[in-house]
Amino acid sequence: MKKIYYLLFPVLLITLGGCEKFLTHDNPTDVYDDIWWNTEPNVAAALNSIYVGIPDGSSGRQLMFLDALSDNAVARQSLRGDYESYVKGLQGPNWGVGTGIWDDDYRDIRRANRFLENIDRAYMPVETLKKQYIYEARALRAYYHMELFMFFGRITIMKQSVTPDNSYLPRNSEQEIYDFIISELTECANNLPDKYIVNVDLKRMSAATCWGLVSKLALYYKKYDVARDAAKKIIDMNAYSLRKSTTLKNSYADLFLYVGEVNDERIFFREITSGGNQWNTFAPQGTGGKTVVSPSASMVNAYETRQGKTLTELGPDSMAIYAKDPNYRNNRDPRMIASIILPGSTYTGVVLKPFEAGLDKLGDQNSTSTGFWINKYLDPKDKTGTRTLDFMIMRYAEVLLNYVEALVELDDYNNPDVVKYLNEIRSRATMPNVNTTVYNTKDKLRELVRRERRVELAFEGVRYYDIRRWGIFEQVMNGQVTGAIDPSTNQPVNVEVRSAKANRDMIWPVPQKELLANPKMDQNPNYN
Repeated sequence: MKKIYYLLFPVLLITLGGCEKFLTHDNPTDVYDDIWWNTEPNVAAALNSIYVGIPDGSSGRQLMFLDALSDNAVARQSLRGDYESYVKGLQGPNWGVGTGIWDDDYRDIRRANRFLENIDRAYMPVETLKKQYIYEARALRAYYHMELFMFFGRITIMKQSVTPDNSYLPRNSEQEIYDFIISELTECANNLPDKYIVNVDLKRMSAATCWGLVSKLALYYKKYDVARDAAKKIIDMNAYSLRKSTTLKNSYADLFLYVGEVNDERIFFREITSGGNQWNTFAPQGTGGKTVVSPSASMVNAYETRQGKTLTELGPDSMAIYAKDPNYRNNRDPRMIASIILPGSTYTGVVLKPFEAGLDKLGDQNSTSTGFWINKYLDPKDKTGTRTLDFMIMRYAEVLLNYVEALVELDDYNNPDVVKYLNEIRSRATMPNVNTTVYNTKDKLRELVRRERRVELAFEGVRYYDIRRWGIFEQVMNGQVTGAIDPSTNQPVNVEVRSAKANRDMIWPVPQKELLANPKMDQNPNYN
């Protein structure tokens, strides 16, 4: 195992405003560059500017909104992004969500390239620190390429900053992009610490972060042996573990609250020092919040009972009971209540009644669109203050699920690690162990792994990638989306009708302004 670093992050002492000129300066031969890159504090500030691009859950590139592009949730309010157009198949080259992410990622890539092109100018007395900075910047650059790749398909690899004279660049092939990202992350992983110890450094790119990203990308492109090996490297570090509380029966819920914010499960996260939009994104309006993203009935129905039975296994009579009262007799997977607020619940002293007149009436502006609310990352401490809760982009549970899925898809489903790690995840949530008399074939274990991914990682921005790589995108993204049962009709409320075509919507349109600015850029299929 590589050394675990105790190095403090000097970047935290530098304000972002101090490097604004760096962010906008384009001439690498200008005298200002000579001045800027002479000092270690400026180098640290430049590195910090690359970290600034890491997405949050409910602001910036708002990763939690990706669940609204899946069957997990529904998004409203176009001021926070027109996600509704996408699920109806109406997105085009001028789609604001896609254009915003394209711009953000390439801006961050440019910052990384500028950093890598100039860091050797600086005098840094600790050569190992300079080396570390270089690999952090390369890992961040690979991550931003990876995000673009998984949304837009073929993109342009940018390994150096460009000027107007050399900005007309074509897109690379999928294989070239995949190889570039995997190669960069692998080299960075081999030269970065497994994990940092000092709290202020935990947000930095580590070997575990890089291997986790390798595992995620390889899984997406069905390179299961690569995904397995990358995930196993993290497991073998013995530096990460599922958070388990000694005082709570269910250790899952407090992972997403301030009480559990610092834990050994988070591998890659966005550190929030101020701001954030959690309370004005998920909270019931009656509690002083706003609801932009709401869980679907499909998501609610995915949770097992406490006995490990799916609702389908219980039969139609029981399904009807749980549809009307999802937590009937408190007999559902505790991860449901940790992730979703149900109608009739009391939250911060307010009884939520989405089917009655009031601030939380279903369908009203700033209210739930389904009758349900997202509970994950919603901490009542943010109700009257400024949110500072960090957002986990990747945590150890996802790594375990990546590893287990890769084993199953490689026909190694009898490997004892499959049941071992599924049981660890389930037992942390106080769910029973895997019933091996039922889940003992590749197909049944695949079914279980996919359900575990859905409920364990709900609203964390993972499901959207999963439904595309599993080939179920059209199946789950077409037709009527429903919400909670309306007690006046005993029928689920109809929320919206969705339309999706895999040959078009699986990848996003290249922004129109990019096509106009670059004659060598071409559009993705079926967007012309």
